[in-house]
Formats: sequence, C-alpha cells, structure tokens
Amino acid sequence: MAKKTTFREFQGLPKEGFDFLRELENDNTKAFFEKNRARYEESIKAPLHAFVEECEPEFGSGKMFRIHRDVRFSKDKAPYKTHASAVFESRGRVFYAHFEKDRAFAATGYHMMERDQLARFHAAIDEAKSGKKLVKLVEAAEQAGLTIGGSALKTAPRGYAKDHERIALLRHKGLTVAREWLGTKGKPVAWMSTPEAGERITDTWREGAAINAWLQEHVGESSEGRRFVKR
Repeated sequence: MAKKTTFREFQGLPKEGFDFLRELENDNTKAFFEKNRARYEESIKAPLHAFVEECEPEFGSGKMFRIHRDVRFSKDKAPYKTHASAVFESRGRVFYAHFEKDRAFAATGYHMMERDQLARFHAAIDEAKSGKKLVKLVEAAEQAGLTIGGSALKTAPRGYAKDHERIALLRHKGLTVAREWLGTKGKPVAWMSTPEAGERITDTWREGAAINAWLQEHVGESSEGRRFVKR
C-alpha cells in the first residue's frame, strides 16, 4: 500500500494564482496571457507541478492539463481555460483536482467508461449481490456528503428493462464520487492557498476507495480505450 501523501512543496495555489485566473476570465486573449505568462508559470504551473510530483507515489501517474483550450470544434473560441487542473490514473481509477477563481473540486472513480467496461459495469449492477452492494456503497458516499457523478442515459441501456430496480445506476456511463468547495464574492476559501488544499483533495480521493474497489473488482481497466495519463 502506498504511503499517504505528505505535502512539503505544494502549499496550495497562491493568492496570485487565483487573481490570475480571475483576470484571465475577464480578458481571455493571447495578448493578456503573453503579458502575464510569468505570473502563470510561477503561481499556477509551478505549484501544480509540485502537487503532481508529491501525489504520484500514492495515486499513480499524473499530469497537469494544459491551459490552452482545443477550440477546433467549439463555438467558443476563447483560447485559454479559466481553471487549472490535474489528473492521475492508476489501474483504471482516475483522480482529478480542479481549481477556479472561487471554486475547487476533487473527484475519483471511473470516468467515461469504454464499451468493454460498460458491458461489465452493467452486468455487475444487474447481478443481485454485486448490484446491491454498489447501491449501499453509493448511499454511504452520499450520506458522507459526496456527490455521485456519471449518469448520462435518459433510459435503460440496451438489453436492460426500463423498470429495473437499479435503473438509476444502469443509466451511468461512468461512476465518480466528488466534493466541491465554493468561495464567496468571487474569491476562493482561504485554505486553498495552504497545504490544506492538497490534504482536502486527497482525503476526498481516499473517501472514494470503497467504490473504486468495487469498480476494480467488477469492471477493471479497458482493453480498447484511451488513457487519461500516458505511461
């Protein structure tokens, strides 16, 4: 079992980082970004790089997402994301951290399952023992204040009854647990600029351990799909 992450280099995102994201939201142009590139490098990229390095031993291979948006197929041609984020992947499990000017978000689970995973996922939900166990795990997570994500279908997947007793779970194309923290007046909560930010995010990931264990036992990695983090 990997040793629990201890944060030494990552001290949260500094106030300057949140200021930068707020200003970028108001002036999402190449001219602004190039003028303020040093601020981005120092207050966003450097701390998130430290976050990734310190989390990898416990949560697997990680990467920081680029701030540049892919606008090829989007009507919104704003060139930059107004958030900073990182993702880790280990044996199919995904661990995600997200920072905005006045919001932070952490999630873990199986995100956007591939066809082979969905087939196993739906079969395990349909089977009484494993399906009922997942229902209990989801209920416990919700009672702990976590948000369950991944529901996507409006009806039952092909081959399953619309009135299935676990239809709510059968509609999922992914299964994640998440926690969100909201600031006030357009600013983040104060602890987001301290090591507590990393501790709260990784604690949320650990809270998802039971559901992740169920997913690994009954679904597993995809043999056909893309990976979020290349090895």
